[in-house]
Amino acid sequence: MTKINAAITGVADHLPEYILTNEELSKMVDTSDEWIMTRIGIKERHILKGEKGPSDMGAEAVKKLLEKTNTSPDEVDLLICATVTPDMQFPATANIICDKVGIKNAFSYDLNAGCSGFVFALTTASKFIETGSNKKVIVVGAEKMSSIVNYEDRSTCPIFGDGAAAIMLEPTTENLGVIDSILQVDGIGRHYLHQKAGGSVKPASHETVDAKEHFIYQDGQTVFKYAVSRMADTSVKMMEKHNLTSNDIAWFVPHQANMRIIEATAKRMGLEKEKVMINIEKYGNTTAATIPLCLCDWENQLKKGDNVILSAFGAGFTWGTIYLKWAYNS
Repeated sequence: MTKINAAITGVADHLPEYILTNEELSKMVDTSDEWIMTRIGIKERHILKGEKGPSDMGAEAVKKLLEKTNTSPDEVDLLICATVTPDMQFPATANIICDKVGIKNAFSYDLNAGCSGFVFALTTASKFIETGSNKKVIVVGAEKMSSIVNYEDRSTCPIFGDGAAAIMLEPTTENLGVIDSILQVDGIGRHYLHQKAGGSVKPASHETVDAKEHFIYQDGQTVFKYAVSRMADTSVKMMEKHNLTSNDIAWFVPHQANMRIIEATAKRMGLEKEKVMINIEKYGNTTAATIPLCLCDWENQLKKGDNVILSAFGAGFTWGTIYLKWAYNS
């Protein structure tokens, strides 16, 4: 029986118009461009203003994707939205995106794996393709991180931005598409990176709002140490599993959380900087959207058959690596 792989056949993105620069941020909190660039590597980030959410950005990205791939909304079988900042507790942001773009013949749901959300969602979506049950699957990474950022906390507010990107997955019998994935979690991470209130354990109240418990809490040093080791470990493990050397890899696509984490992981993999997709300087950490945003930015440099490694680390702790072969020339 011929093996079916899930191949990425198109990518598209959407970013809010408003750009928050380090200079402007330094007027809001005690920080500076030099401090942020030295420690994180971010120059600016896009911010979604007004009563809008991830579904608005995600819908725009999906509309572009459908047009680029010449796909009718009626042809889509499944849409998965990776997000930690859903429009609302329910219904799923994925359902809202489907409604906004006219997708009526599909099922959809959200997936929350922190900054690893896109890697987890892409792996999950690929299984629906590989079994033959679905032919056209869309994966969206969409985040309005500004909605849970405390702009009085200089340790977290420079890091995050808003944005969305979407990819189309379709079946192929060629040796292309998603080849393998390694996904892992360690629940100890819940102590070091989380949002204290807003869930069912600690619902919103005057007390939780006054205590600013609806914002991101992060123990930066612990998260950094875990992120460097786990992203590097699974990326190297993937290379060893498939007998890949640094020369075999065309592109490494790391989650854009921190420039030092990216550089440390690439170094462990033996990759020169020219093979590493980095756009953290202009977008910041858009959580589940960082990796697909990279794919959008580098789409015209990707070539059919390129060996590509995607790797991410996020709240939970969650982490994972995907090995795929790029399926088309732009």
